[in-house]
Amino acid sequence: MAHKFEIYKDKAGEYRVRFKYNSEIMFSTEGYSSKASAQNAINSIKKNGPDAPVEDNS
Repeated sequence: MAHKFEIYKDKAGEYRVRFKYNSEIMFSTEGYSSKASAQNAINSIKKNGPDAPVEDNS
């Protein structure tokens, strides 16, 4: 699979989510105190992402 979400623990002990495409990190989230909150972030991105507008601030 060329793309995936990863949940990992940072140095501060918080859970974070990163999205990778072809092994390149495209984005990562803020830190969460629980793994369940990190999973909720993934679910929210999957649910709300396809309809998100693009804002061009260039």
